[in-house]
Amino acid sequence: MDEDRPFALCPSADGLTLAGTVAIVGGGLTGLALAHRVHAAGRAVRLFEGRDRLGGRISTVRIGTQWFDLGPSWFWPGQPRMASMVQDLGLEVFPQFADGAQLFETAQGAVIRDRGFASMQGSLRVRGGMGAIVRALAAQLPESCVETGREVRSVSADGVLGFDDGNQQVFDQIVLAVPPRVAAGLHITPDLPTPVQSALHNIPTWMAGHAKFVAVYDTPFWRQDGLSGDASSQLGPLAEIHDASADTGGALFGFLGVPAVARAGQREAVIAAAVAQLGRLFGPDAASPVEVFYTDWAEEALTAVAADQTPLSHHPAYGRPAALVPRRDSRILFASSELAPEMGGYLEGALAAAEEAAGWVLAAPMR
Repeated sequence: MDEDRPFALCPSADGLTLAGTVAIVGGGLTGLALAHRVHAAGRAVRLFEGRDRLGGRISTVRIGTQWFDLGPSWFWPGQPRMASMVQDLGLEVFPQFADGAQLFETAQGAVIRDRGFASMQGSLRVRGGMGAIVRALAAQLPESCVETGREVRSVSADGVLGFDDGNQQVFDQIVLAVPPRVAAGLHITPDLPTPVQSALHNIPTWMAGHAKFVAVYDTPFWRQDGLSGDASSQLGPLAEIHDASADTGGALFGFLGVPAVARAGQREAVIAAAVAQLGRLFGPDAASPVEVFYTDWAEEALTAVAADQTPLSHHPAYGRPAALVPRRDSRILFASSELAPEMGGYLEGALAAAEEAAGWVLAAPMR
């Protein structure tokens, strides 16, 4: 299944009370991994994703046999859940290409070789992109329990989900597997206690204010020049650049260094400036990509809220605040990488959050 196409819709159960069923709101890695665990344990589960694709912040596009990540690209040694998952799913892992010189672009536009600090040497990629994980997890779930293009608008403490089309369904338990700030934007009744609301609002969404640009080429020509594809820049718009080549052909990707408020509505100008910058850094061949992709996560309403438009200056000390630890009788749980007991913000954290939530879900008495 291609995660960039809608998942087959399950038969409608609008208006029904689904006794014993766990509802998961959010089809990112946490939601999918949680659904996988709950289903494997023999519990009925329904997963709802507002986008027309699964994956959440994992977004992978394809050109022929090449796959390119517009969200997270890497995981690292020492992240056992990711290592086990890709092995269990039969996926192939390969190291990030980092051989060769790095480049540094000064604020005046001078390009200096071997003075870069952007190398991701030692990080690991998944063949087929991180979307391969999404596709493999989704393939192991019954299509009847997954719905894409179904946005949840309201949640009640007695287990009722309200959807954007006005329909409602009642569930035994509800797990909001979305970023905490996105969860805070749902209409939850009765009103959440003030400490819970404050905790949700105060947890920044990892990478929500970022944007990513990918330029695709016929070959990774920079390697012939002894370049790794790594570059950093004080001029921009790309602040950090890496080799994103797949099995065939070549690609470079970069993270935008322009704040979200400054690049808003400037898509074409950003793309043109990014292509010109690659030409300055890697030569004239880099100024003529065969295809470009640009995703501004700050514009994704199901990922970012207004508070996420301000760039983060460091990786937050994520974890679950005491206010968000569920009571045993609670029918609403919160789960996301930002709430993970370890590796918060990373894909490993998303899996840790799913693991933790599954423990609570499966230990709770069914109503």
